[in-house]
Amino acid sequence: MAIKTYKPTTPSRRHMTVSAFEGIDKKAKPERSLIENLKKNAGRNSYGRITVRHRGGGNKKKYRIIDFKRQKDGEVAVVLRLEYDPNRSANIALIQYEDGTKSYILAPVGLKAGHKIVSGPNADILPGNCLPIANIPVGELIHNIELYPGKGAQLVRSAGVAAQLMAKENGMAQVRLPSGEVRYIREDCKACIGQVGNTDWANIQIGKAGRKRHMGWRPTVRGSVMNPNDHPHGGGEGKSPVGRPGPVTPWGKPAMGYKTRKTKNRTEKFIVKHRNSK
Repeated sequence: MAIKTYKPTTPSRRHMTVSAFEGIDKKAKPERSLIENLKKNAGRNSYGRITVRHRGGGNKKKYRIIDFKRQKDGEVAVVLRLEYDPNRSANIALIQYEDGTKSYILAPVGLKAGHKIVSGPNADILPGNCLPIANIPVGELIHNIELYPGKGAQLVRSAGVAAQLMAKENGMAQVRLPSGEVRYIREDCKACIGQVGNTDWANIQIGKAGRKRHMGWRPTVRGSVMNPNDHPHGGGEGKSPVGRPGPVTPWGKPAMGYKTRKTKNRTEKFIVKHRNSK
């Protein structure tokens, strides 16, 4: 998808870019039966304590209910239109089955209004179709991958990403994820064919602080400009260094290069190759 630039009428406009929304139906309102209210928590948990910093405000938005399970096997669905989703980086497609049921799915590259898609083990290898991994040829690009059969897709769902099916053996498949990690996934888990659309999303320049506020992000202050009682990096004369072996969080825990994953993780046996292995 193309990126739109603006004339540099202001300093912030000079570098701002937005998606051109090619193929997206800009005038259509979301399907009313597939939206629900989204409560704002501003980074707070059920106790009212901030657990995720720098969140709050932002435009009001409705949540689009996405069909990550694709359980209507063998039923052909027609793509009615492609839509923008404010809750995710990928675009979504509104589809309608033969019985009149409508649902939203993630829109892969190449999917357009009028295309027909289908789920099930006998589906063709075409973008948007959903099959068990056992029925997908080795080497194929896939997205929207399940980790547990019937639970719904959990992996490879953001804009422009795709995984590759590397091998299949003894009921397990080796899948190379976008991070470079190769891991085992059960062959009876479902996955969708193709690459997630909106591939230019990562190249968009926000351009100004206000646009980030519209997304629900509040300002971030560097620890090095705080006082010593507010942050371990604070204090000193001028632009002082960290003053300790490495950068830390406001609570003194290592912030960069610190491994947080437990050595005896229960999913470790499914990882063939780590994402950071050389």
